[in-house]
Amino acid sequence: MRKRFTLHMLVTLLVCHYVSGFAPLVGPSPKLLHRAEKNLTRAIVHDIFSPPVASRIYLYANVAAYETLVMGDKNYQTLHGQIAHFPDIAGLKKDEKINYELAAVYAFLKTGGKLVFSEHLLTDSVNVILNDFREKDTLVYNNSIKLGQAVSDSILTWSAKDNYALTRAKRRYTYSKQKGKWTPTPPGFIDAVEPYWSQIRPVSLDSAGQFKPVAPHAYNTDTASLFMREVREVYNVTGKLSKEQILIASFWDCNPFYLNTQGHLNFATKKLSPGGHWISIAGQAAESKGKNWQETAAAYVLTSMALFDGFISCWDEKYRSQFIRPETVINAYMDEKWRPLLQTPPFPEYTSGHSVISTAAAVVLTAILGDNFVFDDNTETPYGLPVRRFKSFRDASDEAAISRLYGGIHFRSAIVNGQVQGERIGQHLLSRIKVKR
Repeated sequence: MRKRFTLHMLVTLLVCHYVSGFAPLVGPSPKLLHRAEKNLTRAIVHDIFSPPVASRIYLYANVAAYETLVMGDKNYQTLHGQIAHFPDIAGLKKDEKINYELAAVYAFLKTGGKLVFSEHLLTDSVNVILNDFREKDTLVYNNSIKLGQAVSDSILTWSAKDNYALTRAKRRYTYSKQKGKWTPTPPGFIDAVEPYWSQIRPVSLDSAGQFKPVAPHAYNTDTASLFMREVREVYNVTGKLSKEQILIASFWDCNPFYLNTQGHLNFATKKLSPGGHWISIAGQAAESKGKNWQETAAAYVLTSMALFDGFISCWDEKYRSQFIRPETVINAYMDEKWRPLLQTPPFPEYTSGHSVISTAAAVVLTAILGDNFVFDDNTETPYGLPVRRFKSFRDASDEAAISRLYGGIHFRSAIVNGQVQGERIGQHLLSRIKVKR
């Protein structure tokens, strides 16, 4: 077992290549930030955070890194004045001699560490993450660490006012007894996940319901109804899936808590969240194009904002419509033994979370890195799935959306309308938040 150190002790052992004076952002590639992102994802997976909560962790950690780097780059601007109640990071007292790269990674790790349960998973590997820092000037090193800590403290103070703590104290969710409303599904019949997430303070949205989608098809079990047509589509599609469709569904499953059942034995398989998958895509894309520190941090922070606001908007609709899942309807009216390819998530069906957040993230990444951006996505290789190639971010988000039909856990209207919802969120974010001056 590796010996554990505190974050500060490990960073103290590591020094960066600057020897004195102001340390401009012209150092090594931002691979250290990429490593920090992967390590945060590892902690999120280990702690089994729900997709909405995971998006919150990514948001604040990436904001901390971005805001630190902004201080050393006049081509980019702070989020202060663009986001309501955002702290004035630039107003923090800072010394003249600072390595902003070191400060940014430190701010990222300290912020992320305070938002996960297993903070030690971040501190255990700091020596690897920050291996390329070789600071021989103790003054620059100390100033950088101090600044990173100050930024982290400021962002954590801001995060504490987003209503997250209040949603932890809410009463247990009460299920509707009306026909067509969502109820927990097999095999675990898990309680509703984050039913009050719409009360979380958004970043760019004016309110959780700003981009409220059209209502789902009315619940109607008449065989000629629009609703039952969608039910039959799910049943028919899942009954004749090709190998490629099965692979697509599995690749985008992103179920952080897959419940395995063997007789009376239940155990979970941990995987990264949908947001974690898109954070990974943002990192891979930025790295493939050789983006510098500030460009990479901007890609991460805008993607995390799109995910965060996307989950708030989507969850607002989920618990407004409280729509029934395909599994429940098919078991009741068509085939009581039918099970979807993917495990049905423990929250209402409409709209599709993957469709909303994937589209929002794709809109942002397309604006940053361009359309027709061909990339290989290796996010799922640790889980035994092959690398997939996409011809654009939109191509990837479209595949993520339709994967929910192949998986048997969403109706088509939830997918299509979720994509519209995500598109509006992404475009709105880009119109409200500007990173470059």
